[in-house]
Amino acid sequence: MILDLIASRNYAEESEVRAMPMVLRIERVDPPSRTALLEAAAASAVAVCLDPRADVGGEWHEAVRAWVAGRIRKVSRRARGVQWDAVQELPGVTITVDGASVRSLLPVLVSETPREVAKLQISGSDLPVDEPGPVPEGARLLYVNPRVEMSAGKLAAQVGHASMLLAPHLSVSELKAWAALDYRCAVRTPSVAEWDSLIHRGDVVAVRDAGFTEVEPGTTTVLAV
Repeated sequence: MILDLIASRNYAEESEVRAMPMVLRIERVDPPSRTALLEAAAASAVAVCLDPRADVGGEWHEAVRAWVAGRIRKVSRRARGVQWDAVQELPGVTITVDGASVRSLLPVLVSETPREVAKLQISGSDLPVDEPGPVPEGARLLYVNPRVEMSAGKLAAQVGHASMLLAPHLSVSELKAWAALDYRCAVRTPSVAEWDSLIHRGDVVAVRDAGFTEVEPGTTTVLAV
């Protein structure tokens, strides 16, 4: 049901705005690498949607269904210390990749964002570009547009969109194998020439941004293979 809604993307006009809060753990001392944080964000977003609690009859189903039926908005915020500990008590899924942790929370009406989340900063979540290592076995590749500059917070939401949009294109066996790896993703930035080649392939899923923040409407931000 949830995958069908994601696949169709014929979303209804929203009378109320819903969003998935994504909380990025960025400690003042020893912050995570940008790539690992983005990979954790991609995995945690799709993990919420494919969690058994999001299935029909599950306690999360209605909240996820209502959100996916509209625009799949995500809002990234940073947390550290006791702030991070507090959001662990809220319904959601935390994924950690190479020491970088992201908790994607159950989507809510923006007007009903939990106070533990609402007080967290949206800005200040950027991290320096790093050199990622080899692609882990079984990871799903997400390619970032090399022509577009985005903060880590913005890009966390974009790769979360990509992992979600990719999921309906996978078979049941592929989804099970991916779940066994905690929905491992590899976020990479190709060269401009590689991007131009990828975007015309028939086996990629494209994320096109609505243009509310940082980029122009319709910008292709991420490709999922």
